[in-house]
Amino acid sequence: MDRTFAALADPTRRALLAQLETDKTLSVSELAAPFQMSLPAILKHLNVLSDAGLITRKKTGRTVTCRLTAEPMEHAMDWLNHYQRFWTEKLDQLAAFVEEDPCPPKQQPSQPSQASPSNVISMPRRKRSTPPGPTPKKS
Repeated sequence: MDRTFAALADPTRRALLAQLETDKTLSVSELAAPFQMSLPAILKHLNVLSDAGLITRKKTGRTVTCRLTAEPMEHAMDWLNHYQRFWTEKLDQLAAFVEEDPCPPKQQPSQPSQASPSNVISMPRRKRSTPPGPTPKKS
């Protein structure tokens, strides 16, 4: 599955697969035609797709044709669907929790809060080792 996701990560390879989705079998030359890159560069992309099992190649004479193989993508979709179900359930539980247990509204104080000796904590101040300001020059 790692190879499948790695192969699908590149936009050129996704475009090659999209071509094979509409036309079931295409030659390497036909696949390369819409792209502004060299044939060796296209062949490298096709090698990655082939290694991932996303395409199969068949050579007839001097022509190499490619065909889409959907099985690796089906495995990837199964994996993605598993996590979609997992997160959908978790988000549904969160929504139910939030909807069933509303937070009580905050009570507005009748008068503005002021500091009083009972709610103020005094902390001892640290003594400075040197006085603030510039250091006096010694002559």
